[in-house]
Amino acid sequence: MTPALGSCLGISLWDPSLRTGVLAHVMLPAPGDGTVGTSAKYVEFAVPEMVRLMLDGGSFRHRLVAKLAGGAAMFSRESLVASIGVRNIEEAKRQLALAQVPLVAEDTGQAHARTIELALDTGILLVHSHRFGIREL
Repeated sequence: MTPALGSCLGISLWDPSLRTGVLAHVMLPAPGDGTVGTSAKYVEFAVPEMVRLMLDGGSFRHRLVAKLAGGAAMFSRESLVASIGVRNIEEAKRQLALAQVPLVAEDTGQAHARTIELALDTGILLVHSHRFGIREL
């Protein structure tokens, strides 16, 4: 489970054969200028690390599926083009494509926060929001 996703993005990977998965709560698409090192708070580093963890755990790449939630534009002055949420979503989709992991569902964007939880037995990503209640992906 990861709570309070505003412009942050929740990324889940799941293997239906092994019923294993990983979940990340990322804050930014990539490190800014002058940032040193890698961190899972960046989409650019989190997705490859998630894939590596799944493969190290016995999964095969062709079985992995991804789901996304979050990436909202939380402030009224935020333009959709410049929003961190939009940039997080775009980078996640780019990284998933590079990793050859299909994105099978998403509940992203808009202007509301979400909390997510991944059910490992079914692969369902529950998305909780005050605005829309509970949604299953």
